[in-house]
Amino acid sequence: MEGPVVSGFSGRGFRVDDGVYEGLLLTPSRAEGWAPPPLEALTPEAFAPLLALDRLPEFVLLGTGSKLRRPSPALEAALPFGIEVMDSRAAARAWGVLRGELRWIAALLYPLD
Repeated sequence: MEGPVVSGFSGRGFRVDDGVYEGLLLTPSRAEGWAPPPLEALTPEAFAPLLALDRLPEFVLLGTGSKLRRPSPALEAALPFGIEVMDSRAAARAWGVLRGELRWIAALLYPLD
């Protein structure tokens, strides 16, 4: 698989390569920390790093923490790509499977609580 791989969980965070990130932004080429707002305050601006990519993702995995919680329906309508919402552990696992298939996706993962 090309790009970053989530190799496990550590406390509230995700282990990627040699780092642990509590909030995580993943693209096919990089992993970086992400400081998300409360889910009810999530706006398209939080997706700015993904909107700035040369190639938009097919869709974004949105991990909402330890439990599945839905963001505002208006959020998805305002973005140029779809969002697959799941708990963050499931999103991290899905990332590995989908990137193993070389799907051009991105992920935003809320910390585990």
